[in-house]
Amino acid sequence: MAELEANPAAEASMTAAPSPVLRPEHAESDVARLIEQQTAKVPSHWFLIGAFSAMGISLALELAGRQRASRFIGQWPAPLLIMGMYNQFVKTLGTR
Repeated sequence: MAELEANPAAEASMTAAPSPVLRPEHAESDVARLIEQQTAKVPSHWFLIGAFSAMGISLALELAGRQRASRFIGQWPAPLLIMGMYNQFVKTLGTR
């Protein structure tokens, strides 16, 4: 029997059945599984690059005197890093 890869976006994992869920109210929908499989294809370092880019752009805008735009862009790094962590969790732990 072939060993399944940890990455849910891998071809072997696409045909595998989801892990059993003990309580039906905790089951993921097919749409959620599809989204997780597609987002697992995005390299995790893109989120890190995006977060650092947002910090740099925010700093540049602040130095240019555009405080409102700077604060708007300055809000982006935390969500980008959280999305990167979620992406890594999906790749490592797989979908249920």
